This record gives sequence, C-alpha cells and structure tokens, in this order.
Amino acid sequence: MDILKAKEIVVEAGKQLVSTGLIARTWGNVSCRIDDKQFVITPSGKAYESLTPDDIVLVQMEDLSYEGDIKPSSEKGIHCQCYLHRPDINFVIHTHQPNASVVSALGCDINNIEGYSKELIGDNIPVASYGLPGTGKLRKGVVGALERSDSKAVIMKHHGAVCLGTDYDDAFKVANEVEKVCADFVAKKYNDVTSKVAEGFSDVYNYIVETKAKAELPKEKLTAYDSIRVDDALILSDKEGNTVSVVGLCPKCDELIKGDKYPSEADLHKAIYNSREDIGAIIHSEKEAITAASKIGATVKPFLDDFAQIVGITVKCAEFDAGDTLKSGKKVAKALGGKSRNAVLLKNNGAVCCGPNKDEAGATEMVMEKNCKTYLASELFGGTKAIGKIDSVLMNVVYRLKYSKQK
Repeated sequence: MDILKAKEIVVEAGKQLVSTGLIARTWGNVSCRIDDKQFVITPSGKAYESLTPDDIVLVQMEDLSYEGDIKPSSEKGIHCQCYLHRPDINFVIHTHQPNASVVSALGCDINNIEGYSKELIGDNIPVASYGLPGTGKLRKGVVGALERSDSKAVIMKHHGAVCLGTDYDDAFKVANEVEKVCADFVAKKYNDVTSKVAEGFSDVYNYIVETKAKAELPKEKLTAYDSIRVDDALILSDKEGNTVSVVGLCPKCDELIKGDKYPSEADLHKAIYNSREDIGAIIHSEKEAITAASKIGATVKPFLDDFAQIVGITVKCAEFDAGDTLKSGKKVAKALGGKSRNAVLLKNNGAVCCGPNKDEAGATEMVMEKNCKTYLASELFGGTKAIGKIDSVLMNVVYRLKYSKQK
C-alpha cells in the first residue's frame, strides 16, 4: 500500500474509533501494513482528534526502527508481531474498550463463539498473559496467544484488546463484535450463578451489591456538583454547567464570594482543594458502576493498567456527612491522599474524580468507571486478582513523571 494513503487511513480510523468510544484520548493505537517489511502506526501520547498524516510514523518490521523526531506508539512491537504471525492481516487496532477490559481481568479465554461472531472473529478469543505496558513481556504474551489461536482478536490481561483485520473496515467490525462477545460472556456467567437472564450490566451490579454490601448504607443522598479552581476560589456548578456558587478557599477569603446559596457539598470540594494544590477540577460522578462500587464500600484496587496509571494504586471509600461537613470533608480529603490517587469513593454516593483540569478529571472518571465495572464483574466470577502492588506503583510513578507530561 502507498505510505501516504496508509497514513491517511490510520488518521481516519483513529478519529472514528474515538467517536465510537472504542478508543479514548491517547489510549490505544492503530497501524496499517505497507508491505512485508514496513507498517505505519499512531504516535505516542498524541490525541487522535488532532492527528494528521505527518504525525503517523513509518516503522521497519526487521528492527522496529523509524526516522524523525516523532516517536511511534510504545506498543509498536505488538503490532509488528501481529503482521509477522498473520500474513493475512493488514490492519491492527489496540483498544482499551470497556467490555474487553472487563474480560481482560478475568484471565480466561472466551471459547465456543457461535454465529456471526464466529464468522468474523473465530471460534475463540484468547487472553494473553500479563506484562507491563510497553514491555517485552507484554509482547511475548500476545505472541503466545497468536501462536495458539487463529482468532482475529486477542485480549491482553488487565489491559485491553488487539483487533486484527484484512483492512480497516474489517478490524473495526472485529473491535465492535468483541464488545458484544465479551458482554455475552459476562451475561452467561450471571445466568449460571443466578439462574436469571441479565438485561445488561445493571443486573450484575445490583446482584453484587446485594451480596457484598456489608453495612447499612447512608440514607442521605448528596447532590452531585462539579467544580473548578480559579485562583483562591472554587466555582461550584450543577451537571448542566450552571454556576451554583463561587466559594473562597483561602482563610482570608469570604466563604461565599458569589451566588445565593452555599450547599453543604461545597465543603467537600473545598476540603479537597485545600489538601491538594495539584487539583484544579473535581467531577462528582454518579456513573452506574461507580455508584454500585460506592455502595459496597470497599477499597477498589487496580484491575486495569490505566486505572493504576491515572486514578491510583487504590481508591478508598469514605462517608461525607452533610450534618458535619467540615470534619467529614477532611476525612474524604484524607482518604484521597497524595498525588498517587485522583479519586475517592463516597459511601453510597458515587465518587469524586479529580485532575489538574476539567479534561483530566474527566479522564479520571472515565477510567474509574471502567475499573469499577471490571471490579464488579470480577466478583461475579468469584473474585479475581487485581494487579500487584509493585506493578501498580511502578505504572503510577512512570505515568505521573513521564507520560502525563507529554500531553
């Protein structure tokens, strides 16, 4: 294939994958085979929405070398192995898609696929053994999965999926079908465990909450406000983006700088900002999976690589008491802790997801939701092991000190 044409297709594919939710932000990567010796791939750490053909990197299969100042994806070796092991494959998508991520933590292959899914993907989807992102161990795990299966998809343990196609359209269809197959896999387990038919992941969440929540849930529901830090104040807003009030942060500031009310939840946000100077935005998330996890009240560990990197090595659960906002606000801030955590669950009230700006807080929420979904599904399968503490700490430190600064 012509190199420029391949680069244009990769750019188009990246933008379409973002719009469909199969890839978000800079997570994942896309490549296209040129011939038996070369392929082009997305760069490291650049948003797909702004990519141009000049950003796409030409890589040599023989030694993974490339020219120019733009670095190719750190997972270029996985893409290369896909092309080397599968001569019929001309397009590869590595995604962090939600349902495949759920199955990635379970560590078991999906077998006996039937119907259209079988025609498109194959009769199984193997799960590759675990390795840290960008490492030879991760690549070897994918190679092992490719060698024991002729499937067009490989799930990477605690990570995501690799979807293969004869061309872009084929790879895109595979990625979409993988989501369906993974959802069906979890639904079948739900049926096996409960003898009921799952209408969706909501049934899984409700079942796990019923069986795992050990203490009585707080009856009071908080109002989910979002906020941003502006100088020595926080701007509190509702979910429609309307400003509720502007609250002072410094001791000498007036409590209420602007607005006609001071919600008790403002003290929750204020406590977090005053404990962490690096936080510039807070999203109080009531996403379904996050809220279900908050009802259980347990500390949530990383079941996915991107959770360890972006959200934290663990996420604790704390209760915010609207009747004692100053004391309980400090307890929530303490549960959030230092820079290695960017979220804290609120007992029966979802979670506060934080970041240096609104976009990064949104990323925290997105990954938090996916990891909570994975955590709840893993409980359905009898509880699976989270990523080890050493690996989690390593990924978190590398992301904060290196990767996050590329954006």
